Amino acid sequence: MKSQDIVILLKLVSLQKRQHHSSGRDRDAYSVRSLADALGISKSEISNSIIRSSDSGLVSKDWESSLPKANIKALFEFIVYGLKYVFPARPGPLARGLTTSFAAPALSSKLMSAGESRFVWPHAEGRDAGQSIEPLFKSVPFAAQHDKELYACLALADAIRLGNPRETRIARDELESRLQHDD
Repeated sequence: MKSQDIVILLKLVSLQKRQHHSSGRDRDAYSVRSLADALGISKSEISNSIIRSSDSGLVSKDWESSLPKANIKALFEFIVYGLKYVFPARPGPLARGLTTSFAAPALSSKLMSAGESRFVWPHAEGRDAGQSIEPLFKSVPFAAQHDKELYACLALADAIRLGNPRETRIARDELESRLQHDD
């Protein structure tokens, strides 16, 4: 498994949620080319990631459409119980960027800030300052700016990677809520 696999899986979840709430299927959004364009990850890496995720049970093909579909339950369990061990987050120097973790919109209203610490993914066009956190993949700030649901899920994953037990629980509950949809 590579860190970009989590980014790709969360993008599939975002697409699944969008598809669930709309009347129709945008098959093109699931193409390797579209995923590569949306995420800033090469087509070969997208393809290899889907194969790795399929081999590990994190992706399957949808019965009706044959499109790749994230195994949401398994993905949630991996993020909650394994992500911080496989892809640990270590705060770095101060930087400008896009807020993540507890400072991101998905959590900022649900958690009182612990002092002045804010975390950001370094990004040249970022407006916020804070302690830098290396994103799961270098193109995460780009992808997050173009997909609010993906941004929220990636920021929550960072909160789980960085948090103390209380913060992790809040992030876990919010991530679980976002990953669920009415089938």
